[in-house]
Amino acid sequence: MTDPLILVLDEGTTSTRAMLFGADGGQLGGAQQDLTQHYPRSGRVEHDAGEIWEKTLACAKEMVSKAGGAEKIAAIGITNQRETVVAWDRETGEPLCRAIVWQDRRTADFCAQLKQAGHEEMVSQRTGLLLDPYFSGTKMRWMLDNEPAVADAAKAGRLALGTVESWLVFKLTNGALHISDASNASRTLLLALDGANFDEELCELLGVPRDALPQVVDTHGALGETELFGAAIPICGMAGDQQAATIGQGCLSPGDTKATYGTGAFVLANMGEKVPRSQNRLLGTVLSQRDGKRSYALEGSVFVAGSLIKWLRDTLGLIDSAAETEELAKSIPDSDGVVLVPALSGLGAPHWRPEARASISGLSFASGKAHIARAALEAMAHQTRDLASAFAADGAEWTSLKIDGGMVANNWMVQDIADLLELDVTRPDFVETTALGAAMLAAVGAGVHATLADAAEAMIGDKSLFTPAMGKEDRERRLANWADALAKT
Repeated sequence: MTDPLILVLDEGTTSTRAMLFGADGGQLGGAQQDLTQHYPRSGRVEHDAGEIWEKTLACAKEMVSKAGGAEKIAAIGITNQRETVVAWDRETGEPLCRAIVWQDRRTADFCAQLKQAGHEEMVSQRTGLLLDPYFSGTKMRWMLDNEPAVADAAKAGRLALGTVESWLVFKLTNGALHISDASNASRTLLLALDGANFDEELCELLGVPRDALPQVVDTHGALGETELFGAAIPICGMAGDQQAATIGQGCLSPGDTKATYGTGAFVLANMGEKVPRSQNRLLGTVLSQRDGKRSYALEGSVFVAGSLIKWLRDTLGLIDSAAETEELAKSIPDSDGVVLVPALSGLGAPHWRPEARASISGLSFASGKAHIARAALEAMAHQTRDLASAFAADGAEWTSLKIDGGMVANNWMVQDIADLLELDVTRPDFVETTALGAAMLAAVGAGVHATLADAAEAMIGDKSLFTPAMGKEDRERRLANWADALAKT
């Protein structure tokens, strides 16, 4: 008998992928297609949910074929961009409007109204989140208020609202299932961290109809089944991308911490079964759930990371490729006082200033593209250090950091993070830990491995270590320049 295979559907912000994993964590194949980014006006970001489904399905079919047929696949694991909202018609299975992406800031005024009415403390205590446009619930309300097709479907009882994993499972099961795993559901502002399902009071506060929402389920187990690939394949793992990456890094014990540098940057520290309550504007979130039993994480979210490098390349034309930033950074001894605060879609944790805008300061006639590129990479370390300070103030001080995501292929940036944090930083040789985490969840959910700890031992490979080497004087100068630029922003 051949070893069981795991098919992972990894639906990101800029692309969707299908990846094939063995029970030992080895990647056996992958297919990827880019997703169209729609920017209808400043602060708005949208996706076509139909395109997400069509491209995900095409990638999945390619991997099923590579596996030798659906019968060779033990389970499907799904991981996704979180907080992005899809509205669709339950009867036709068609989207009712464009999906509103997690980066979108259009609900900032509604969030401000809720704050002014004194609701943030209650919402934060219940959900672990803040009243910010980042989260899904206010996006759902905006659709109901501003998209006539969504409002009409709600009145007719045909409306389905969900984040991307809900949409994919609905399509995979031909409309049989409308579910959301607990990790994604905990990002909506509509789920109490200790609540089994979406909260009626929170739904009423945000004006979101409870009956349009999915059922909240475990992150791993027998979650559903698809028959779209010629034979039935069980769906056994689902998690938001950052929770999946935390699991894929083996952060399974309280205190284990990881940072993912993708489109944005996200730090999660495992808090075990303790419901996290931050006093420093960090987020409490569900990490995983099995048989209704949850583990939690404390999270800090930076909105702009890899998207900053993409902006330098595609909008400003300053570089030809992301890889070029490493050579540019190494080509000069320092940034010569140039500081880039990447608030292109506001500032996330621990500042939570949706109205903030990006700045480049310290420019002179001596400044060139190398200085700006280096400052962009340095901003990753500075944003991470800001988060480290907030975690420490919440009693979750980092003793080391595991990192992953597309940006960490840049050795110069990783060393800079270690230098500025004054911490050892570990990078896995296989950096696609989001997909690996989804594969681990699905493997445990399907019984390929008995526990997540067993899956980690079998599936996580080798790592590289970066140790701090920056002098105290250089570090303090960097921190002072950053603090000054941040204050002006």
